[in-house]
Amino acid sequence: MPPVEKRWNIQKHDRTAAALLAEETGLRPLTAALLIARGHDTQEKAERFLQPAFDQLHDPSLLRDVDRAVKRIMHAVEQGEKILVWGDYDVDGTTGTALLRGVLRVLGAESEFHIPDRFAEGYGINIPMLEAAKQRGCGLVITVDCGIRGFESLAWAKENGMDVIITDHHLADEQQGNPPAFAVINPNQPGCDYPDKALAGVGVAFKLAQALLREAGREDAAQAFLKIAAIGTVADLMDLGGENRAIVSLGLRDLTATRNLGLKALMEAADCRSDMTSFHIGFRIGPRINAAGRMDNACQVVELLEAESFEQARKIASALDSRNRERQRIQQEITELALREAVENGAAKFVVVSGEGWHRGVIGLAASRIADRLYRPTIVLSTDNGVAHGSGRSVGNYHLLNALESCADLFDQFGGHAAAAGMKLPSDRIPELSRRLDEHAENTLTDDDLVPEIQIDAAVSTATLSLEMVNELALLEPFGIGNPKPVFATSGLFLRYEPTVLKEKHLKLYLADSEGRRFEAVWWDGVERSMRRTLAQGSGIELAYTASENVWQGNSRLQLVVEDLREHN
Repeated sequence: MPPVEKRWNIQKHDRTAAALLAEETGLRPLTAALLIARGHDTQEKAERFLQPAFDQLHDPSLLRDVDRAVKRIMHAVEQGEKILVWGDYDVDGTTGTALLRGVLRVLGAESEFHIPDRFAEGYGINIPMLEAAKQRGCGLVITVDCGIRGFESLAWAKENGMDVIITDHHLADEQQGNPPAFAVINPNQPGCDYPDKALAGVGVAFKLAQALLREAGREDAAQAFLKIAAIGTVADLMDLGGENRAIVSLGLRDLTATRNLGLKALMEAADCRSDMTSFHIGFRIGPRINAAGRMDNACQVVELLEAESFEQARKIASALDSRNRERQRIQQEITELALREAVENGAAKFVVVSGEGWHRGVIGLAASRIADRLYRPTIVLSTDNGVAHGSGRSVGNYHLLNALESCADLFDQFGGHAAAAGMKLPSDRIPELSRRLDEHAENTLTDDDLVPEIQIDAAVSTATLSLEMVNELALLEPFGIGNPKPVFATSGLFLRYEPTVLKEKHLKLYLADSEGRRFEAVWWDGVERSMRRTLAQGSGIELAYTASENVWQGNSRLQLVVEDLREHN
């Protein structure tokens, strides 16, 4: 089934304002226009955005409860009390756990850690593991990226003399508020006036680390932990504006020169040998870290980042690399099966597909892939012994959690937000779930809502395209959520030859304009995405793309990465 055709929304710019900012900053008008469009419309704002610095990080004491938490942790350090760091199993939680453990080592604290098994224990804090930790002598627990809704477990901890400090960034329960913790550090909790609400879980852990090191007179050591904070922030798909931009920008600087043996080994396994960008974290490092929690036990990530020999680090990094390859294979298999089922089920506005024994660690990735391909809200369910566990992804402005709430009686458990959700229900209720969700989508979504849009930052002439332009645009890095890599549109191009097929699924396009300028473009998954299009020699096209530098055997050249194309024959 061919992908859904996209609507192009091309940003318009004030050329006079762009020219003025370009003159003030010494940048090209195109770069200035992008800065203005992203809210950096004065010289002062633009220069602050382009030059992230450590002094752009907010004072950690602005976080509610952080001072109380610091006093309790320092008391534990002074008394030799054992501390348990309890992290979530995703990249945000595992990197945050390693970060806090590193800071506790600097302070001379005795600590251990626990990352729950995704399949055996599930998400969040649980009583059996708390009880086991208490028996091992842990009197203080610090959570990372979890705990804000752990009412039952935290009530048990309080009743049994264990203090729990929550560090989290998820939303608290609107009715119940915060659980009974000793301290709650969460920029999104009611009553917290922290100026930046978009911190990742590892970002919140970093702020606690910053406060602890300040208390110990070692705040200069905080910068060493920015590398791990940056990786977790990018890989957890957080907004890269505000404080996150400073964390990531500073953390990615000279990342390849890190002294952390685990990071060195992981970069080697992921073939990251040049300067690191958010792209390398998002598509090479992050997936290998996340594969641990999806396919096995995420404790391996903390063990990797704490490895004391390069031999040990290489062994763990190799295992994570293997897990990621396994994840890719299983994800591809499940996605193909689910897509086939979705197509066979017909033109539903809400796609619900299920399969017996599908790997629960990849169903969310499969749902995301199908939602992107069909541009329909999608739920993928794995069934086993009459129980279905599912993961959903939305499209456009469709509020997924609201849709699930319309059939709440069908679920044993469900939760999430507008764009993504998880659920558990008896398998025999899946047909009714599918019927009701499709009915909800029919009543909520118009045909126009189901046309995917591509946001194009600027229409650019072929004369503007150059490696120098790409190098200047790199000043806008790190790219990601909230600061996407600019997408451009260029018309007046034609195919010099028929595209070359790469690895049976990608396409390489050889382009030129009427004045003889030549360009090369790569279209990832282009074989599938170009279905029903005529891409013959001489075909005229308008291209939507990002521009990048392709380095091969020491030579650099401009490469366009296709986002979409329109035929103009």
